[in-house]
Amino acid sequence: MQALLAIRNGIQEDPFNVFSSWNNSHHFCKWQGVTCSHRHHQRVSAINLSSLKLSGSLSPHIGNLTFLRVIDLVDNNFHGVIPQAVGRLFRIRSLYLGNNSFKGEFPVNVTHCSGLRVINLIKNDLSGKVPIQLGSLPKLEYLDLTQNHFIATIPPALGNLSALRWLYMLTNNLQGQIPIELGKLSNLEVLQLSDNKLTGTIPSALFNISKIHYLALASNQFHGSLPPNLGLVFPKLETILMGANWFSGTIPGSLGNASGLVQISFAENSFTGGIPQNLGDLQQLEVLQFGGNPLAAEKANDLHFLTSLTNCTKLRWLVLYNNQLGGVLPTSIGNLSTKLVGLNLDQNYISGSIPPEIGSIVTLEVLTLNDNYLTGNIPNSIGKFIMMQEIYLSNNKISGKIPATFGNMSKLSILLSNQNMLDGNIPVSLGNCVNLQELDLSQNRLTGMIPKQIVGLPSLTLGLSVAQNFLAGPLPSELNLSYNRFEGEVPSEGVFSNISAFSITGNNKLCGGNKALQLPACPTKILKKQKKHLSNRVLIIAISVPVCIILLLACICVTLYWKKRLKVKTTSTLSLGNQYPNLSYAELLQATEGFSPRNLIGEGSYGSVYKAILNSETIRAIAVKVLNLQVRGASKSFLAECEALRNIRHRNLVKIITACSSIDFKGNEFKALVFEYISNGSLESWLHSSRSSNNEDSRNLNLVQRLNIAVDVASALDYLHNHCETPVIHCDLKPSNVLLDDDLSACVSDFGLARICLTETSASTHTHSSTSSRIRGTIGYMAPEYAVGGEASIKGDVYSYGIVLLEMFTGKRPTDNMFTDNFNLHNHVKMAAAEQVMEIVDPSLISEGPTESNRTTGSSRGNVVRTLKCLGCILQIGVMCSADLPSERMNIGDALNELQVIRDVYLGKREKK
Repeated sequence: MQALLAIRNGIQEDPFNVFSSWNNSHHFCKWQGVTCSHRHHQRVSAINLSSLKLSGSLSPHIGNLTFLRVIDLVDNNFHGVIPQAVGRLFRIRSLYLGNNSFKGEFPVNVTHCSGLRVINLIKNDLSGKVPIQLGSLPKLEYLDLTQNHFIATIPPALGNLSALRWLYMLTNNLQGQIPIELGKLSNLEVLQLSDNKLTGTIPSALFNISKIHYLALASNQFHGSLPPNLGLVFPKLETILMGANWFSGTIPGSLGNASGLVQISFAENSFTGGIPQNLGDLQQLEVLQFGGNPLAAEKANDLHFLTSLTNCTKLRWLVLYNNQLGGVLPTSIGNLSTKLVGLNLDQNYISGSIPPEIGSIVTLEVLTLNDNYLTGNIPNSIGKFIMMQEIYLSNNKISGKIPATFGNMSKLSILLSNQNMLDGNIPVSLGNCVNLQELDLSQNRLTGMIPKQIVGLPSLTLGLSVAQNFLAGPLPSELNLSYNRFEGEVPSEGVFSNISAFSITGNNKLCGGNKALQLPACPTKILKKQKKHLSNRVLIIAISVPVCIILLLACICVTLYWKKRLKVKTTSTLSLGNQYPNLSYAELLQATEGFSPRNLIGEGSYGSVYKAILNSETIRAIAVKVLNLQVRGASKSFLAECEALRNIRHRNLVKIITACSSIDFKGNEFKALVFEYISNGSLESWLHSSRSSNNEDSRNLNLVQRLNIAVDVASALDYLHNHCETPVIHCDLKPSNVLLDDDLSACVSDFGLARICLTETSASTHTHSSTSSRIRGTIGYMAPEYAVGGEASIKGDVYSYGIVLLEMFTGKRPTDNMFTDNFNLHNHVKMAAAEQVMEIVDPSLISEGPTESNRTTGSSRGNVVRTLKCLGCILQIGVMCSADLPSERMNIGDALNELQVIRDVYLGKREKK
């Protein structure tokens, strides 16, 4: 009783008044949440206080309840450390402490409780390492450490838990490889390691555990391919989650043999090839998620697998976004599961029309077909989607009228069909969509008036856009701009001259306008910019609550501007193709604050790069590369970069968002490329900034970071040379064209000199079709054969990579003053003997302290020796890649594999062969 009272005294909040019964008027065996043993009179065998919103700390006195078999405190707000006294409970069988706020390290003393079968510590704030002592619990069946802050590696000792059936360690900060010892867990049924920082390949021993039915390794950094017999070695497999990794190769066709599969997710990897045609054999399948991979086969036949999926009668989600799937949607799509809720086929190369049969999937709630090459009309059968909530058809070539049957979808909340070729009137029936929150019909060929039935929808809280159409007639009287994100000066003319005719409440960044609005005055710079163009354009394009029909005025003003003032025909057609979003010159002007010098983040031969902020929920920071079209070759560079980037996707290539080819407000030609903003600058700035600055914040990369970057760049080149549909030659690889993100992962950028190889022969030799035989690389990084008229080849990129690799680990630029005549960086490293490595490498790589992974060497000298061996191997690869003769250079794929091995050996993840 004293121990129980001590536990009660540690509780500060008891909203359900649980402890009102914990007093002397009742025997403690009758207290709420307390269970006593039947065999041992007046001995507490269980405490169950779950889901009572208790707040406080757990008293160490709990260790005095030595007959406890179950502790269940799940779903409360216990904080502080888990007392080590729990280790005295030698009879404990189940420890449920999940969904609390316990801090500190794992209570190692718990591992003294040899009878433990269940440890549940999910969703706490525990930190430190997972203790190796856990391997001493022979009866442990269930271990859940999900959503904590555990670090370091998974202890190989867990392989001793022969009774373990469920292992959950997702959402932590675990690193390193999966120990091969886990392959000894012959009774394991569930392995959940998602959302960590695990690396390497999946140990082959893991595929020997035939009882696994739930395998989740998503959101890590695993690489390699999956075994072809995956569906055979796991006959009981029900769920496999492998998304957001670096897996490559093809999707195993044997998955069709795992007949019990319910959920498959391989999203956001680098899987190639086609989608297996036998997945229709999976009668229990509910979720199929292959989005974000470069999956493609023969374009005309890519979508035939959809016919086989009609046999999956329980399928609920089919997600295939952002692949390279081509071809026409088969009419059999209408035979997909009558339980299908989501169909995501956006960002592919799907052509043809939307088959009317699609209307048979009456259970659909989400349909995404945007960013494809769809043509033809929207079928009237789409009105059969009575459960539909979101439809995305943007950025296609869909024509014809908007079906009036859209009005049948009363649950519809989002309809985006912008950037198509729709014509005719906006159907009045859309006013029946009483839950519609966002409607975007901009950039079409719509005519007629804007129905007031749509304008009056109170549900339109996210936005209405009908810009860039051919609408006419009077504006509806309902006009309200409240509670949006508008900024800048409010006009004083037109509808804005009467403050009772509009509302702008809740837009805190607006300024100026009618004095009666009592808004702050606009800064001088903003006034000058906006007044300069006020007569030619309208500020607002996308509007919200309930609507802003000033978009009609925007269309009229923009049309007059282009036709009457400039008298120049402009085009919004992008060289990248319709799978990318459009951004106008005006939007880029605003996002860069008028291409302000304070937003300038880089300059090159053909233009300048600015950091910009888009007013978008999905894209915020961007990098805008504005071409200086006065420089000879700039336009050709723009076209080359568009052509190179339009069909390539890889985690180590800078992500292209869109391109803009338009006319500026002075009537001059304007071209720009818009990229994902990479926050940590270029590799150049990291390698050489510390030598030119005495700033204490000077940046330096350690050996492992440089090695990771080297692997990233090699991976990007390997993809460009060997895994694209047509090989791509970068032609200007150098540290300033390698960008580093928040995690110091590398992204190769600047494809302004890139070449597309038309044949495999042209990729590997010196001949290829090109509009120019002159290669403009960068001195020091440019392959020797280019200087004597040789044409672009992937071996030229390998040379540049070799020089970059040598620069990274020696700290010497290839243009350093010490290199003259025939003495260059390649020869400087090649001439150094193995014992001279210390003399030629960047000194900071030798002086850095031992890493966590190599402290086991036992001495600082041992660490230096290991470091020097690693550096020697890396420099040897750099020398081989930068050989004078192309035929003597390494294949970039071989260089990548060797660097990965070197990294693993250095980090102690594999033995040196």
